[in-house]
Amino acid sequence: MNKPIGIFDSGIGGLTVAKAIKSALPNEQIIYFGDTKHLPYGDKSKDTLVNYSLQIVDFLISKGVKAIVIACNSASAMAFEEVKEYSKIPVYNVIDPIVDYIELHKDISSNVGLIATKATVNSKVYSSKIENCCVGVKTSSLATPLLVPMIEEGFHDDKISSTIISNYLGDKTLRGIDTLILGCTHYPLIENEIDNYYEGKVNILNSANIVAWKIKTLLTKSELLNKEECVGEDHFYVSDYTPSFEKTANIIFSDKINLEKVIL
Repeated sequence: MNKPIGIFDSGIGGLTVAKAIKSALPNEQIIYFGDTKHLPYGDKSKDTLVNYSLQIVDFLISKGVKAIVIACNSASAMAFEEVKEYSKIPVYNVIDPIVDYIELHKDISSNVGLIATKATVNSKVYSSKIENCCVGVKTSSLATPLLVPMIEEGFHDDKISSTIISNYLGDKTLRGIDTLILGCTHYPLIENEIDNYYEGKVNILNSANIVAWKIKTLLTKSELLNKEECVGEDHFYVSDYTPSFEKTANIIFSDKINLEKVIL
């Protein structure tokens, strides 16, 4: 089906998912919306996240998308069911693919750690889903609220990010883990720093790649894939223009992308 895939997040984090989807599905056109005016989503209430998400869904549907990916863990945790019920087209989240992955690899993931926003951690969606499908797998969750604004402001691979990351990962909550879920789509941007902290001894789950391949599988089953070469241009929208968003977006996509501001 030659229609675009809609993807949204609170800011630049979802771009990691968008990039992974483009790599896995090069024939697909994407329409991305970053709700930069309201970031971070991690400290917002459920009602607020549902409200923001439904407004964005309306916008993406108006652009003719065939499916929507909620490329935000906080919105996936707090608003997915409401969005799924509201939308007349398929909606996918970024949590279920990670849970499915752990279930398939539970032989090497017996002590799973999660770092995420307060909204995601407080929802307990990861721990409940993992413990329901993977008997004997222990989960430990830690809210890391400073990471999203740190990344949005462009602080990574420097002393500031190193200090913040070390303080979080050194928390006793994560002691003894063998697997770490990057429970926010912003976090793949600091994956190397996290891996360096653990000296490669912890299996780090980058949600972007896992989600992208799951989306490919689901779209294939639904016969929604574009079988011809992509001819449509990708579009990137934000609710508030920020130089850091444009800079990071260009780095992620290795190209100059055009941002358009849209007020919902």
